[in-house]
Amino acid sequence: MNVSGAGVEDMGAGPGTGTGTGTGPGPGTRTGTGPRTGTGPGTGTGTGTGPGTGTGTGTGTGTGTGTGPGTGTGTGTGTGTGIRMVSVPSGRVTLSDRRTRRSWPVEVASCRLAAFPVTRAAYARVTGRRPPAAGEERLPVAEVSWTDAVGFCNALSVREGLRPVYRVDEGAGTGEGDEVIWDTSADGYRLPTEAEWEHACRAGTDGPRYGPLDDIARYRGNSREGVHEVGGMLPNAWGLYDTLGNVWEWCWDLYDAEVYGAYRVLRGGGWFDEHWSCRASVRRRSHPTFRVDDVGFRVARSAGGAGQALVG
Repeated sequence: MNVSGAGVEDMGAGPGTGTGTGTGPGPGTRTGTGPRTGTGPGTGTGTGTGPGTGTGTGTGTGTGTGTGPGTGTGTGTGTGTGIRMVSVPSGRVTLSDRRTRRSWPVEVASCRLAAFPVTRAAYARVTGRRPPAAGEERLPVAEVSWTDAVGFCNALSVREGLRPVYRVDEGAGTGEGDEVIWDTSADGYRLPTEAEWEHACRAGTDGPRYGPLDDIARYRGNSREGVHEVGGMLPNAWGLYDTLGNVWEWCWDLYDAEVYGAYRVLRGGGWFDEHWSCRASVRRRSHPTFRVDDVGFRVARSAGGAGQALVG
């Protein structure tokens, strides 16, 4: 893979097999063109394969070779999770919200962002849950809540010998779940902020998308109404795949605390969505315990900690 303006860090990969199921609130029904809104408990299967392009070496559990679109080699500090990180340069992005007709600029520090959404194989290796079926390891993990994603980030940090970013105070929230505190001095894995996500998605472009939609994203027009393996479409200029389409991605941010309480931001659009939802600026929201079959996430790491504690 040729990356312009971004560095690449590979982590050793290695396939995992098996099948499993996940449970959670809300298979529910879809509303409009956004992701489903859950209305009650439900179950869903979790299957998939790990991503990875080129080769990588991992520490602790040996080395692995990933397969997928693109080319390139690199070394990292992984332990066989198949997660490849891309360096995202600093910059400035203007966020907008159609509901409130508001826009606001954000300065974004350099960071590292996973080249792909977390796959089902990587999720199973890190958490020990929901092992994927053979041949489906590289599907993005879905039916994961924001809370699940936070737990994955901490577990991956521990696995890599890094300091976990999040402290979870169970039952300390505002009646809507646990309070999660982000220690910005920690060097572990975390969810991207929505400003980081949009800045990375755009990769220096200023239009609604970084390329022709049918070339870069799985959406309702070309997905055959189902999820696809990560990395099957063209990346953006910084080497990030699937930021638009396939699965919506959880971000750290609260959507609008005054109106929606604990609801968190979702970005990117999914395989069930029409083309207008798969744009760099589109914001959606859902409860942090919500799980559905077109919502996943990717991980980030800070370039350097500032030593603050952010409460979410």
